[in-house]
Amino acid sequence: MTNLEKFKIFWLSQSTLEALEKKWFEEPSPIQTETIPLLLKWELDIIWQAQTWTGKTAAFGIPLIEVLKPKQWHIQAIIVTPTRELCIQVAEEINSLQSGKDRLSIIPIYWWQSYTQQIRALKRGIDIVVGTPGRVIDHIKRKTLKLDKISNMILDEADEMLNMWFEEDIKTIFEQTNKDKRVLLFSATMPSAIKKVAEKYMKWYKHIKIESEQMTTEQTDQIYFEVKDRDKFEALSRIIDMETDFYGIIFCRTKVDVDFIVNRLTERWYIAEALHWDIQQSSREKILKRFKDKKTNILVATDVAARWIDVNDVSHVINYALPGDPESYVHRIGRTWRAGKKGIAITLITPSEYGRLSFFKKITKTNIKKWTIPNASDIISSKKQKLINDIESSINNDEYKEQLALANEIIWDKDPVEILASLLKITYSNELNISKYKEIWSSSINRAWTTRLFIALWRKHWFTPKGMIDHICNIANIRSNIIDDLCLLEDFSFINVPFEEAESIIKMFDKERASWWKPIVTKAKDKWRSGGNHHKGWDRGRSGWFRPREKSWNWRSSWGYRPRSEGQRKPRKK
Repeated sequence: MTNLEKFKIFWLSQSTLEALEKKWFEEPSPIQTETIPLLLKWELDIIWQAQTWTGKTAAFGIPLIEVLKPKQWHIQAIIVTPTRELCIQVAEEINSLQSGKDRLSIIPIYWWQSYTQQIRALKRGIDIVVGTPGRVIDHIKRKTLKLDKISNMILDEADEMLNMWFEEDIKTIFEQTNKDKRVLLFSATMPSAIKKVAEKYMKWYKHIKIESEQMTTEQTDQIYFEVKDRDKFEALSRIIDMETDFYGIIFCRTKVDVDFIVNRLTERWYIAEALHWDIQQSSREKILKRFKDKKTNILVATDVAARWIDVNDVSHVINYALPGDPESYVHRIGRTWRAGKKGIAITLITPSEYGRLSFFKKITKTNIKKWTIPNASDIISSKKQKLINDIESSINNDEYKEQLALANEIIWDKDPVEILASLLKITYSNELNISKYKEIWSSSINRAWTTRLFIALWRKHWFTPKGMIDHICNIANIRSNIIDDLCLLEDFSFINVPFEEAESIIKMFDKERASWWKPIVTKAKDKWRSGGNHHKGWDRGRSGWFRPREKSWNWRSSWGYRPRSEGQRKPRKK
């Protein structure tokens, strides 16, 4: 197991050390080295300026586990995050740092999760709440969340929250907390808005800046495929079959996913093995030896288990699901170029993961190209070509001579072509069977994956619907036919566009904003997300779906726009 001598200098409890050993921690990261002693001893408020991949969750999670006492029947700490993905990730990470019977109770609260489930958990008594700003405020208003006795308040990725216009929400949350709490603020950058928060809500604080190492991904060809969740395994099978000599690692988030994929691959006659932290040390060593000797060509692993993989010539790394942070992504794909060879890193993404993929591209400063999932006929053609190449190679190397006697006996009074066809049928009937590949969704023919954009331009700027679309297209250099569900209101506007174009629009408008102190175009918050074709002209508020009172316009095919008439609306009940 790992050597935790550098963690022992913090005088952590035995149960925490056992949890760190189980997660195969080796040594604290720079931010953990700076942070853990301060949080265990000092009462100062602290601002950390550090990137998202520096291990900051464990940096504040370990001290919380050490300092807080379980079963106090009131909330002791609240962690506010900008997105539900980060909310879930932080809650899972802190929970995994605990060991033994006396464990802190932790709950993530975020949009799209059942209120009933969250309220039931809060009534049972929770020690640490991890939540997004909107859902935290909802619970405060419902009086199901009380923050008047907390000892620690943590803002994770504070700059991102302010960029997403959560400033008023953060102010509201602060007003509901007690004054004697400790405030911890983590931010990748230090804009003026962060300084205002510090001056207003933090007492005596220390500013710590952690310099991060540059992450390198230049030696790996990176590509991604858009798939629906139900098609992920089918896409994975096609990717493996399309490669003539696949020798790689498939990364999953959980051990359950690892076991599921290995079982499915084995059913299809692939040679695959699982590697996660539930597997004993002796078994793990045997699995790694078989993989190094290439007796197994597919290894399915979690991030934690893969820390001990030392294989130099892996050709492929496949992200069955995106990892939690960019650093883990870089560590994963780095497995393909350890011997100086250029490898291939493939990522399978679903609609909910596209935003994080864009974030990874931005942080790692790399280009991840989009490819189309190979169709069944292309895979069969590739397999046939590989078979022909193998036969030619065997003939050229005289590897067939030991079978000459049997071959002469078989073809004595028969047609050689018929005999060869029979052998192919017996040996490769399943391998070359196109019907074993199921239908799979293709992003090239389905443009349904869109995101809702909030635009700080409105009718008061004298924009007409067509003028608004033309303005967006001119700045972002996109086609007008990809813009859907325009909602032009008095004070702001919304549009739906495909994911890739959304990133381009946000980036180009950010360059054009000049003296504006806030971005002109941002991704809409959950409460403003459109429901697509099922909710045309409707928006989602905290109390459900509603139609804006102002007149709005819909995109009506390629011939232009027309206002929705009053006659189309249902009359209000008097």
